[in-house]
Amino acid sequence: MKFSLARAATALVLAVGAAVVPVTPAGAHATADPVSVYPPIQGSSTWDRFGLSGPGGHHVVFSNWGYMNDWSVDIYRNPGATVVSPFGTKSAAGHAIAVKVVTVRPGCATGNLADGGYRIGLEARDTATGAILARADVMHVANKPSTIVVGASVGPWTKLGETGRFRYSSCYQVNGDSGAHIHLEVINQHRYSCYVARSANTALTDLTVIGKVGVHYSGQRQRC
Repeated sequence: MKFSLARAATALVLAVGAAVVPVTPAGAHATADPVSVYPPIQGSSTWDRFGLSGPGGHHVVFSNWGYMNDWSVDIYRNPGATVVSPFGTKSAAGHAIAVKVVTVRPGCATGNLADGGYRIGLEARDTATGAILARADVMHVANKPSTIVVGASVGPWTKLGETGRFRYSSCYQVNGDSGAHIHLEVINQHRYSCYVARSANTALTDLTVIGKVGVHYSGQRQRC
């Protein structure tokens, strides 16, 4: 779980016997075994198309393990595109990463799928160490296959559903197909993940890294 020390605004020094152990200050990160985060849409997509939903200030809606998620961003693609897991298949050290479904429910508070589709929560685990690394909430998913249920294992190209267009509401304020998007949120299990800062309307591909998990940043909305 995240520690309160990770949220400290200044560096602390803890004495353990005669040894002095520095604690990472806010905004910095410790050595870790990162896993890349990719767009949750197969093929091409667009980062923060209208400049209103970048991770520096976009709202975080969901929580995991009792904490609000670390950062969020809207990734755009017209309705009908395949939605997939955002987690990479290997860590920087070469450990295989397993991903399973931990949440399947309507994404909007109304509980009505017509207002914003599904929220599908995914959990990434290091198969070499057994450690749970992170979770991602993939929101505004349409046409979810019946096989996508809590407990299901998913690969990098397993279809979670599709991008969709939902009715205009407080949960989904979209007026046309060009505004169709996936709302992605990411959270580390320990300390904080990070995002790769990009300009609004940047084109993305399957291989574009948009963030990292397994890193040890010490606050929400941290740039990698």
